[in-house]
Order: sequence, then structure tokens, then C-alpha cells
Amino acid sequence: MKNTTNNKEKIKKLVEITEQLIKDCALENGGIVAANSANDYFPANAKNYFYVWPRDAAFTCLVADMMGLKEIQKKFFKWCLFRAEGFRESGLFYEKYYPNGLKALMNFQPDQTGAVLFAACNYCKKHPEEANYAEIVELITLAAEGICQSWDGNCFNTVTNDLWEERLCFPHLKENFSYSLASCIGGLRAANSVIETKLWLDVAKMMSEQLEKHCVEGCFIRSYGKLPDKRVDASLLGLVYPFEVYDANHKGIIDTVTEIEKRLVKEGGVQRYEHDEYDGWMYEGKHLKKGAGAWPLLNFWLSIYFSVKGDTEKANTYYYWVLDKMGDNLYIPEQIFNNNIQVSVSPLLWSHVMFYLATHKLDLI
Repeated sequence: MKNTTNNKEKIKKLVEITEQLIKDCALENGGIVAANSANDYFPANAKNYFYVWPRDAAFTCLVADMMGLKEIQKKFFKWCLFRAEGFRESGLFYEKYYPNGLKALMNFQPDQTGAVLFAACNYCKKHPEEANYAEIVELITLAAEGICQSWDGNCFNTVTNDLWEERLCFPHLKENFSYSLASCIGGLRAANSVIETKLWLDVAKMMSEQLEKHCVEGCFIRSYGKLPDKRVDASLLGLVYPFEVYDANHKGIIDTVTEIEKRLVKEGGVQRYEHDEYDGWMYEGKHLKKGAGAWPLLNFWLSIYFSVKGDTEKANTYYYWVLDKMGDNLYIPEQIFNNNIQVSVSPLLWSHVMFYLATHKLDLI
């Protein structure tokens, strides 16, 4: 039913548009913005996303590599090394950056560094001739050392922000975000596979031991510490893909995904976490917050999980829900709302990137 001629054509067009969007969002100086709001297709009343989020760019690099867009990755890694404010001093990436490399917000999000590290190592594995390239080696070394130096044995040694920029974890409460740990574990393990370094593996092991504690009553939770946040968060899918900290058939992961489906899937669409309000909609300069919608990138992420698990039927269900909701539109938004009032950031590059990854996992490319 799903593999209709119309859907095949739509997927083909979406793949082509995704490649073009990656090129649109890849700036001349190497930065990769989350959405190119300077283009005509970007809605006038959606929040401006002309910023570099290192995480979004890192996921984009994974797809750029699959598409053969090698130069976009190389330029981005140079941007990280030579433009991202403070990186050469700290080895860390923060919340988001202006295209010229200055910090737009100062919050420390560990997953940003972990994701870039993971993407840079993926690049080296796919292009072994580049593994000894001085700038790539320097980027990997600085990022891995930065993560290790920010780790205090059982938590990060400074206040950390989650990937959704909604909540903080504090070192005096010995708390960590589950997704942040997974990203850093995945990044450090990948770095060790490129440049064998005992310290990186030791810190990854310590982080893994902490992440084990985040499985509370059989289910992984958003953050754990002296004040655990037991809400379910869709980013927990990152523990399986792409960072491979746990197998898709791990019981704790299976139970976590069951809770994601129970609590976060609304009429087929996946929301970020319980009681989410962010909608990305601006009206006369004011952020409205009329309630969050479903995030296509999370539908695709859940589809990827079920593909990895071997459940093609469910993978198709979450994948085609987005395509069905899009109708004739070929730009994938940040959110899909169940009304004709709220306006989403569209297209969102991360949404298109996750579409491509899910499409690849379903062997539809």
C-alpha cells in the first residue's frame, strides 16, 4: 500500500530537495545553518533559524557523506576549528552560533561536541586517506579532550543544557541528561577508533556507568541525579541511533520506546517530551507558544529505530505518517500542527536529514 508510484516519486523528489537544501544551508565560510531563512521559501512569520547548531550540522554531515558531498563536510570541520568562538581554547561547542562563528548563546550543551566528534570520526572512517589530515586530527583531539576535561567522574563539572534548550542540569546535583551522555559516549568511542587514546575510552566507560543508572524502573528517563526528571523524551532514541550505546533489543530500550509511543505519539505524530509547548511561531515579534506539534524528525528517528530493530511495519508507519501529512508540500517542517493557524519553521534541514537517514534505513533510496 505504501510503495505506490506516487510515494516513490515523492520520495525521489524529497531526496533531491534534501540534497539541494544541504547545499543551500552550507555557507561559503563552511558553517551549516539550521534553515536558510534568507530564501523565499522560508515563511515570514516563523522564527529565524539562520544559526549554526553544531548538532544539526553534525547530523547533516552524516547525510552529506552518504550523498558524496565531501567538500561540505571538510569546510564545516574547518569552520568548527577556526571560526567557532572559543573552541580552540576549550574543545567544546555551545548552544548555537552566528554564521561568522561568534556564540549566539552561551549555554553548554555537551551533545553538540559529542555529535560533531562522532561526525568527524565518521568522515575519517569513510575517507581513510583523510585520517591523518592535520586539521581533522586536531578537531578530533580537541573535542575529545574537551569532553574529558569537562567530566568530573560522575557528571559534567559545569551547568549543562539539554538538546532542546529547555532544561538545565547542575553539577552540585550530580545530574546528567541521558541524550548528552549518549552523544559524548558515542563521540569518544568513535574518536578512540581513529586515534587510540586510553583516557577517551576511560571517560566513555565512566559515562556509560552513569547512563546505566538512568534506567529507572525499567525505563530510561530524561535526566538522572539527585533530582531525576522521569519524563520520557524522544531524544532517548539517540541511545540506539546513531550513537549505538545500546542495542535496539535491549530490554530497557524496548520499554523506553514503548513509553515514547504511549506518551509522546499523538494521532501518529511524535512530540519531543511530555507537556511540550514550543511551536517556533512568531507574531509581530512575539513568540506565541500556542502548544507544540509533532516533530517530523522524531517520526523519522522512531522509524530508524524500528528499522534497526527489524520491525519494518512500524518503521513504515512512522515514516509515511509524515509524507501523508505533508500532502503536496515537498519541504519538511520543524513541526506539524493539527490546525491551519500555527506556522512552523519550514524547511528545517534537520528534518530533511532525518528523512534521508530513515529512507536509507528502509532501503527506499
